[in-house]
Amino acid sequence: MSTLLTNERTQTRTTDLDQLSINTIRFLSVDAIQKANSGHPGLPMGSAPMAYVLWTRYLKHSPSNPQWQDRDRFVLSGGHGSMLLYSLLHLTGYALPLEQIQQFRQWDSMTPGHPERGFCPGVETTTGPLGQGFGNGVGMAMAEAFLAARYNRPGHEIINHYTYGIVSDGDLMEGVASEAASLAGHWKLGKLIYLYDNNYISLAGTTSLSFTEDRAKRFEAYGWQVQIVEDGNDLDAIDRALRAARAETKRPSIIMVPTIIGFGAPHKQNTFEVHGSPLGPDEVKAAKQNLGWPLDPPFYLPGEALEHFREAVEKGKKEEAAWNEKFAAYAKEFPDLAKELEQAWRGELPAGWDADVPSFPADPKGVATRAASGKVLNAIAPKIPTLIGGSADLNPSTNTAMKGLGDFEPADFDASTAQGLVGGGTSYAGRNIAFGVREHAMGSIANGLAVHGGIIPFTATFLTFSDYMRGAMRLSAVMSAHVIFVFTHDSIGVGEDGPTHEPIEHFAALRAIPHLTVIRPGDANEVAVAWQVAVEANSPVVLLFTRQNVQVIDRAQYASAEGLRKGGYILADAPSGKLDIILMATGSEVPLIVGAQKKLQELGINARIVSMPSWELFDAQTQEYRDSVLPPSIRMRLAVEAGVPQGWSKYVGLDGDVIGLDRFGASAPYTVVFEKFGFTVDNVVTRAKRLLGKSPVTTSP
Repeated sequence: MSTLLTNERTQTRTTDLDQLSINTIRFLSVDAIQKANSGHPGLPMGSAPMAYVLWTRYLKHSPSNPQWQDRDRFVLSGGHGSMLLYSLLHLTGYALPLEQIQQFRQWDSMTPGHPERGFCPGVETTTGPLGQGFGNGVGMAMAEAFLAARYNRPGHEIINHYTYGIVSDGDLMEGVASEAASLAGHWKLGKLIYLYDNNYISLAGTTSLSFTEDRAKRFEAYGWQVQIVEDGNDLDAIDRALRAARAETKRPSIIMVPTIIGFGAPHKQNTFEVHGSPLGPDEVKAAKQNLGWPLDPPFYLPGEALEHFREAVEKGKKEEAAWNEKFAAYAKEFPDLAKELEQAWRGELPAGWDADVPSFPADPKGVATRAASGKVLNAIAPKIPTLIGGSADLNPSTNTAMKGLGDFEPADFDASTAQGLVGGGTSYAGRNIAFGVREHAMGSIANGLAVHGGIIPFTATFLTFSDYMRGAMRLSAVMSAHVIFVFTHDSIGVGEDGPTHEPIEHFAALRAIPHLTVIRPGDANEVAVAWQVAVEANSPVVLLFTRQNVQVIDRAQYASAEGLRKGGYILADAPSGKLDIILMATGSEVPLIVGAQKKLQELGINARIVSMPSWELFDAQTQEYRDSVLPPSIRMRLAVEAGVPQGWSKYVGLDGDVIGLDRFGASAPYTVVFEKFGFTVDNVVTRAKRLLGKSPVTTSP
């Protein structure tokens, strides 16, 4: 049942300094937005009181060291209100100069329109697309719970912090937040606390147009503690709610705070116009007069308020110093654990982590690359203690269960009624995450795990369902978050499940995302190298694996799979020195060009075969290397991939050709589907001959 917190004590703790400080947040935000003539003033003006209480009374942080490991995390999920966060960061003493506040939304400033991780110290995650920050916060709270369970010892609680956030109506409307909220309640993440800016206004009008369910009951059903503050300007009620939320250890908390969007702007407050547009000079003046704020100068910072906010600097230094002493004592008693944790924080891998990566013997019958992936993952997982992840209810199909390493579940989880456990028990130290059928939240939560620090997360589902998590994947790429996205069932090789489950356009769609490395290994040994590349990366990596068996290439006769590290490599050259054509392929189509090379050789046609598992890795190589693999002088090139041909033109050139797909798949055994769509050795040979003018043009695929 939700708790209603009313103004029982008539704001007895609200002092003149409190009000001065709150208005400092408001008008620093307003002035920056007005100078930029762009932005969203409504949220900062309405949410300033609850943000003030949180940041001055509860948030554990060290402005002089924004990366202090045991700091509380703060997420502004409604990223359109970014000036609220920038104002708080400047006022509390982060390395964000006033000049950068004055350059809000301008080229190359530290204050972009929506918070971006890496631009501004103190910004934990990139937010803006609504609901994503909500999911990120769940991931951060999970990271804290996992690291605490793994590394804390009696008398040595070195991991002990909260994740706070301010979420908006729009965040709660988005489905990704619903998925993430459901999981947070199931996992009983008691150190996750959200303040809900419940202002009943969205960009296009009042929320009554489309958003009328009882949000309190909804979150109660998710398993959250729900509190309702009667007045968003009642600092006492907000304070009591935060205290109660911190006291609740077995439920995440949402504090519903009715606010007035654009509070203080007499003609625009509580209207949708103030959501996404500057107030305008006249309304800025009216708001300042209304709240007793000096009209000039703009960006006025009262000395008393600034001094009050800047107390956070010394307070943070003391808290960090005390923690450093605790960690030193911990390291003395548990040196191996301390070393392991410090290594994880730095993003370093343990020595010998890849010592047991399997190699696979040549096998013409083949191994599904998803199966090879499962073997590789289970070889490296025991060596990397902070590699954690799971699937969207698809572990048996994606082969991503880490055997014997436990399930991430709350301590009181009733394992007796659960099926499918991977072994190793259930606790917050478990490394297998059961996301359920929630792809979008899975991606967003994984981003939160990654940006929290100390963890390498992975996710898994079928490739066709990458559409459900594209928003989270795009933000992962924007942030360069180290997340490993595993996708299996990567082509028409899915077979009988038919076109709904057979990805066609997905290779191209994923490759279109900047800063996302996509790898589609051609056999089991390329899978082994692909996993190593993904673990060693410092940005997101996509691994694409087959459902069906794929020939394991005889590496005694062909080049080493280590060539995958360069994205594309010469698998084999024609026996003679002459070169007539280059055949290239990815994934399950690589064996087709292997077979085609032999048949072409019998016909006197000299073909080089190139495995191209990752365009991004190949494009990152020197021009000299790329030209050595794809010599400009060899213009006859044929690419083979069971997807849309989009993008291949930069490798095959104007004179080349692509065997691809320009339609959806079909339901039939995968061997039949491949044959009907022309993915056969014979068709590769025919198309190669046609390209060379050695075969008549036909209507074959």
